[in-house]
Amino acid sequence: MADDNSRLVYSTESGRIDEPKAVVQRPKGDGIVRIQRQPNNRKGKSVCLISGIDLDDAQLIKLAADLKKKCGCGGALKNGIIEIQGNKRNLLKTLLEAKGFKIKLAGG
Repeated sequence: MADDNSRLVYSTESGRIDEPKAVVQRPKGDGIVRIQRQPNNRKGKSVCLISGIDLDDAQLIKLAADLKKKCGCGGALKNGIIEIQGNKRNLLKTLLEAKGFKIKLAGG
């Protein structure tokens, strides 16, 4: 009886067998970084979502930390989208334009 979830993890000939981890590929954007304010489903608090940045995860983490520090607020990085707490779209726009990104304010 074969189980679809079973796999070989150790062999007496070669030792532990490690499978290569799958690299998550985000879709390529159009080169425009979008800043969107989202007030819904956050207990009345608004959040700015920054999407469309074509950087790898390590650079995104560094950019998110820099933006949070300069805005003086919290935030997170989820699935390649940077979340910054509060309505700081204009400040984020000037900070990202100074870094050379093309910015578009999206949503309300």
